[in-house]
Amino acid sequence: MARYEGKVALVTGAGSGIGRATALLLAQGGAKIIALGKTRERLDETVAEITAAGGEAIVSVADISIAEVMRKAIDTAASHWGWLDIVIANAGFNGVWASLEDLEPREWDQTLAVNLTGTFLTVKYAAPYLKRQGGAVVVVSSVNGTRIFGNTGATAYSCSKAGQVAFAKMTALELAPHKIRVNVICPGAIDTNINATTVARDLDKIRLPVSFPKGWHPLRGSPGHAEQVAKLAGFLVSDDADHITGTEMWIDGGESLLRG
Repeated sequence: MARYEGKVALVTGAGSGIGRATALLLAQGGAKIIALGKTRERLDETVAEITAAGGEAIVSVADISIAEVMRKAIDTAASHWGWLDIVIANAGFNGVWASLEDLEPREWDQTLAVNLTGTFLTVKYAAPYLKRQGGAVVVVSSVNGTRIFGNTGATAYSCSKAGQVAFAKMTALELAPHKIRVNVICPGAIDTNINATTVARDLDKIRLPVSFPKGWHPLRGSPGHAEQVAKLAGFLVSDDADHITGTEMWIDGGESLLRG
């Protein structure tokens, strides 16, 4: 099905998890993919899978938290096909989870720089290309900081994710006259490797004594999959969602309703 035929999509964090799954889904629908991230080897694997299936994709290696790096990366990548229609601002990490007193300012800064500033830079430098013909942006946030506040120690992460929702709503209004839609997805627990980026420090000392004897995944009893999030992103950037903007959507199997 050529749902995205003729469109060019920039996907950050495309080397793994939700980013990879979304890049593959968009490519299957006919989109040309700019796979952006920090690790070339993983990006090469994503691009190889797309091209092996008959699609078109290129790699763009960049640190999303550095302004000049992102400006050059997006300018170079967008010039490959000459335009840009879709942006999936997905790249991010969990960072350090620790008590307020134990969390170092540099750790706070790093989490905000990657998750929030990285989203800002991605959309900022992609906007001139989207304005040429309109397009769609999806920001990948989280249930943390938007519905769930019980993950003790995740202060920096949650604040960065709450900020992404505000950013999406502000830019949705600003970019609407240019026929650019901006929406935000808030996944719950998803079976990806993001937990490998988590540094959890002495959380048992501050964790509240709350337990869920039957688990905290009401709908299916287990975490979701990256492909499920990719399908939601695919819908939001498609013409089927052409009147949806400035909206956050939770995809968590009811997790945040139980734990929020």
